Amino acid sequence: MSDVETVERVIPAPPEPIFALIADPRRHHEFDGSGSVRDAKDIPEHLELGSTFGMSMKVGVPYSSKNTVIEFEPNRRLAWQTFIGRLGGGRIWRYELEPVEGGTRVRESWDISKEKVKLFVLPVRSRTRKSMSASLQRIEKIVTAPPASPS
Repeated sequence: MSDVETVERVIPAPPEPIFALIADPRRHHEFDGSGSVRDAKDIPEHLELGSTFGMSMKVGVPYSSKNTVIEFEPNRRLAWQTFIGRLGGGRIWRYELEPVEGGTRVRESWDISKEKVKLFVLPVRSRTRKSMSASLQRIEKIVTAPPASPS
C-alpha cells in the first residue's frame, strides 16, 4: 500500500486564483473538507520555500500544528509538512496545479511517508481521501463564484 493518497479535479479556472487561495493559510478553513481546520496563526506575509505557519485544529479535541513549506513553485506546486508537538506528525499536504483544456487540474495529496507514527494516521486514510475530494469541490466553488456586487 502506498504512503500517498491523491485526489484530483479539473477546476474551470486558471491556476492563479487557485494557487492564491491555497497559498493563504488564513483561508484554509474556507475550503477544508474535513471540518478540522480552525484558524491560522503566525503567518508570514507571503508563503515561500521554508515559510512556517501555525494552524488551530479540532478533531474531537482542539490542538495546534506547525507547518513548514517544503515545496513552492508559484501557480504550480505547494506543499507543507505538518507537525503536532515533538512526537506527532510529519505528513505532507501537497497541491499540484496543471493548466489543461477547460481549466486547471488540481491534485491534492496526503503523503505519510515521513509520518512519525504511521499507525496513528492509517485508520483515517479513507476519511482523509473523502475530505480531500470535498476540499477540491470547495476550492472550485470559491474560485468560480461570481464576484460580489457592490452594495
